Amino acid sequence: MRLSALDHVNIRTARLAELTGFYTKVLGLAPGVRPAFRFPGAWLYCGERAALHLIEVAEPPQEPDPRIEHFAFRAEGLADFLAHLRANGVAYHTAVVPDMEIRQVHIRDPDGNHVEIAFGPEEQADLGDYPGD
Repeated sequence: MRLSALDHVNIRTARLAELTGFYTKVLGLAPGVRPAFRFPGAWLYCGERAALHLIEVAEPPQEPDPRIEHFAFRAEGLADFLAHLRANGVAYHTAVVPDMEIRQVHIRDPDGNHVEIAFGPEEQADLGDYPGD
């Protein structure tokens, strides 16, 4: 067996509508077809793939130290994305990967999950951090 790609990330949340709104507005993911599970949730699509599965729970998960530190998307259009985050008051931190020059934008969703958006080394923009509104 050989793995070919990451298929999706699954997040448990007590704020399904808020997280759905965040990922559609801030990252441009699109709500789409979801199987008729016996529990509420949403599947958010990146292109043709349901990349983010949200599962609604009654109470917020109480785990002191998350096992997954972050998940990441590849993207294009760094300068436009940073302007979009600022326009929506979303705080971010940027970094450049040593030796690879990949530009990283780090944000947190409303539940505090760490999301990285990675851009190629050819992408140019002001990489100053933004504290949000």
